[in-house]
Amino acid sequence: MTTRQRLGVGVATVVVLAIVPPQAMGQDWPQWRGPHRDGSISVFDVPASWPAGLTEQWKVEVGFGYATPILVGDRVYVFARQGDDEVMLALDAGSGETLWRTSYDATFNMMPATSRHGPGPKSTPTYADGRLFTLGISGIVTAFDADTGRQLWQMPGGSVQPTYHTGQSPFVDGDLMILHVGGQDAGALTAFEVATGDIRWSWDGDGPAYGSPIVAELEGVRQIITFTQENFVGVSAETGALLWRRPYTTPSTTTSQTPHIYRNDLIEAGRGNGITRVRVVREGNAWTTENVWHTDEVSLHLTNGVIVDGVLFGLSHLNSGQYFGLDLDTGEVLWTSPPRQADNAAIVSAGRTIFSLEADAELVIVAHSRTGFEPVQRYEVATSATWAQPTLAGNRLFVKDVDSLTLWTVD
Repeated sequence: MTTRQRLGVGVATVVVLAIVPPQAMGQDWPQWRGPHRDGSISVFDVPASWPAGLTEQWKVEVGFGYATPILVGDRVYVFARQGDDEVMLALDAGSGETLWRTSYDATFNMMPATSRHGPGPKSTPTYADGRLFTLGISGIVTAFDADTGRQLWQMPGGSVQPTYHTGQSPFVDGDLMILHVGGQDAGALTAFEVATGDIRWSWDGDGPAYGSPIVAELEGVRQIITFTQENFVGVSAETGALLWRRPYTTPSTTTSQTPHIYRNDLIEAGRGNGITRVRVVREGNAWTTENVWHTDEVSLHLTNGVIVDGVLFGLSHLNSGQYFGLDLDTGEVLWTSPPRQADNAAIVSAGRTIFSLEADAELVIVAHSRTGFEPVQRYEVATSATWAQPTLAGNRLFVKDVDSLTLWTVD
């Protein structure tokens, strides 16, 4: 059963300290990892000197989960759990006021391996052409009208789920929404028609992992590229036919990376596997892959990095959490920070400025460098764990913690 509430009626509570003017809006952040799906944004008002503190404009209790909020125009959309329901909320980005709330029953039994993270969704919503798409923690796929919150279509979750429940985020490619549905040892990378939810194509060669798919044209063919339970694959964006596959596994099957594209090559990374630059090669109808370079000096687990001027900035899970700069042309590790920086971090960038939101709610502002780790300022931005990525726009940072969303501004 679906219920909808408008204009602040419902469980969300708002503390409003200020209303942010429309001119501060900046660029949209409509999906996982921002407009380009790579953690970068081109429009942010980076100050000449970072202030001692950020300004808290408002804070809203929205529900449990680690889904990143998305921003489209003057609205911020949040996907979370309230009780046994998964809820989609539309908030006024300037004031935090609830514009609409839509919910559906999402009762499920948590697997023991995920209990410390709670039952809230980890999948970030995706906005495209007036629609919102979500993947619930138990595998429920839903499309909403972004203006009204009306549920457009829904596909129930399957009987088999990933070991740690769902973690990937939907991707829209034209009139198709791409998700790897299913669970351990049984899944299908699937293209849903955005208007109806009908399945256009599916590839059922492996179960899902926890990273999210991207699209790229390699060797003249547009393809969906993603990590799966035991592989790294590219399938035809038009038909779903498998083009190439590389065996790829991580300890406890926890591959959580969204692939990067760099100079028409792919960056392959996962816990315990180091980092590899991979080239996809086509000869007629035959597809192969080859390593351009590989390093075991650094590695990526739950943290996705960002590329700035040919350097991958990331948080290696080695040495109890160590930031690094990796030259993507040569594979040389340019620098590493002192160890024990953070267990996990959500990293995004605006130009040459890097934002690392560590899991303990500390936001670290870092200047891009080829010579060393250069933190500029640090801010405490929440009172509970922050696994979701920060959403950037104009001079604003939206931060989701365990159950609340806060708007901070750089003044």
